[in-house]
Amino acid sequence: LTPQTAQSVLVNSTAATVVEFYASWCGHCIAFSPIYKNLARDIKEWKPAVDLAAIDCSEENNRKVCTNYSIKGYPTIKVSRYSRDVRDLRQAIIDQLEKHEEPWPPACPPLEPASEAEIDSFFETNNVQHLALIFEQSKSFIGKEVTLDLLQFENIAVRRVLSTEEALVSKLGVTDFPSCYLYYPGGNFTRLQVKFEARMFYSYALQRLPGVVRSGKPAPNKNILKSNRTDEPWRPFNASRVYMADLESTLHYSLRVEVSAFPVIKGDALKSLKKYISVLAKYFPGRPVVMNLLKSADSWLHNVSRSEVSYDAFRALLDNTEQAPDTALPEGVRWVGCQGSQPHFRGFPCGVWTLFHVLTVQAMNSGASDGLVVLSAMRDYVHVFFGCRPCAEHFESMAQESLTEVSHSSTAVLWLWSRHNRVNNRLAGALSEDPYFPKIQWPSPEMCSVCHTVKVNGDHKWDLDQVLVFLTSYFSNTSILTGGGEEGAQDETVEEDLDGKNYDTTPWAKPDLGLGERRQRRAHNRPVIVGMRMRQPPEEIVDLDSFRKEEQEPAPVFGLGLGLDVGLGMVGLEPVEPDFERPKRKLVQKRELPHQIYNVETEEGHRKGWVTMFSIGFSKVDISLCVILYFLSSMCLLAMYLFFKNRLRIRRAKVSLP
Repeated sequence: LTPQTAQSVLVNSTAATVVEFYASWCGHCIAFSPIYKNLARDIKEWKPAVDLAAIDCSEENNRKVCTNYSIKGYPTIKVSRYSRDVRDLRQAIIDQLEKHEEPWPPACPPLEPASEAEIDSFFETNNVQHLALIFEQSKSFIGKEVTLDLLQFENIAVRRVLSTEEALVSKLGVTDFPSCYLYYPGGNFTRLQVKFEARMFYSYALQRLPGVVRSGKPAPNKNILKSNRTDEPWRPFNASRVYMADLESTLHYSLRVEVSAFPVIKGDALKSLKKYISVLAKYFPGRPVVMNLLKSADSWLHNVSRSEVSYDAFRALLDNTEQAPDTALPEGVRWVGCQGSQPHFRGFPCGVWTLFHVLTVQAMNSGASDGLVVLSAMRDYVHVFFGCRPCAEHFESMAQESLTEVSHSSTAVLWLWSRHNRVNNRLAGALSEDPYFPKIQWPSPEMCSVCHTVKVNGDHKWDLDQVLVFLTSYFSNTSILTGGGEEGAQDETVEEDLDGKNYDTTPWAKPDLGLGERRQRRAHNRPVIVGMRMRQPPEEIVDLDSFRKEEQEPAPVFGLGLGLDVGLGMVGLEPVEPDFERPKRKLVQKRELPHQIYNVETEEGHRKGWVTMFSIGFSKVDISLCVILYFLSSMCLLAMYLFFKNRLRIRRAKVSLP
């Protein structure tokens, strides 16, 4: 805050505002800063009901504002009590909201418990698709927190119901507190199945219900994919795999487009290029022809005695103008797992994240002793060559913040993953987000159930040991598909998600709920980071997903739901296109009762197509009768033909007699 903005934010704002008054020289303020930032990330979905702000009272221009609020010590939090625990701060904000005697913030939803009468008449006055009822004890904050978490989403409303509301508890047969039920017109209801009965699991599952979209965001329409303004057909792909086409496309764009901005490469640029190529030559799990070229480039750069090299000379090496055998780097981009629904979505930013995730894992698997070898190369490449300068600056700030804490190659894998997720959190809902690939905290529960757990207080917690196991497997060289999107596409393609948005009972379902073998396999193998599919205004940070150079080749930009600042927004992937080669079998989802899905598999081959078309609206008996009638009619016509033919022959014989 500044003296110019303080009045509008603290006095005339329509939102409840939490303000930290601090001094930049205060050691306690510096120590509290990460906690306050974590709080901002934790409740970012609560806007526009709740805003967070901070003002530096050590600045002379701000002294009047701090004095007006009687600030005598630092750090001081106004609106809530001071605490070093994010959960306590979050709940204190809710307490202050409820104690507020002045008019309720316009955007703030009701937080008081709902009654049976209100629930029975809810759909008469509210036009939403889903009503989520969270049953809990009176002192629980879960219902209030989830209500605020869903504030920015349409087609869903959340109400908390206390365990003392006996009539409603009995009507729905509620036995667990907390628990969440989806309630529909006519009194239909179903329990929301989640792995843990906790805030983040409820919020994530509810945000991924059919029809639930972030306010201001259009509902996904797969027809858009059929006219995505590119010359490239949509390629179905396996969302749980990494594609070599994406990695090679990233190499092409980074070396032939980004680096080409430097006609003469010298100084820091030359050092950065050498480190980048060296890491690629050591750890890139590429095809032999590509590895030959990378090793040749690495050797050439390290043998350069001059303090500078021309890009033209480097480009000649990339293009293998000397015709060295079995040496090549494919030109052009061909995104598969990093495809975007529109040309300006995903693409290169997704590829950059994917490439360096792969490199950190390969370095760890190869026993690299220096944990910073890959991250240092990534940091320098982004700092010097990455075209989106604000993105590069923000990545540099993250590196300065904590990169020195990385001491081992396994730590490097987790550092890059955590920073990627931090960016996803900040950029969820931004204009750069592809609606088909929402930025989520990755891996999602569908993709790695064991990666998610809860603390004693019910807050979400990552199981870092399991996360490392997952990352090691996901980005290993054995998991990379070298073919196009068709390879492995039959086993969980993105196309399946588009038709039903993957609306299984709930993304975070408990493993023992009998969801079926196929559904269990999906929960284990898939991202849809991921969905955690959430989205909104960034916190002074720019997403690489939003960057697209003017001179970029006219191929779809890509992203794993990432950006140099998102989770492998991996992502909950989905899609379809007119002339793409469809898988032989397509999953058809039939929804009859609310949130109940029946899966049927149909053959798309030409052999059975006529049966499907002919049988619409007819039973097997009807078809059998039609066949019998057709046969009898044919026999009658044949008999009549033979009768008249025979009679005509007899008549001619009589006429010919003398």
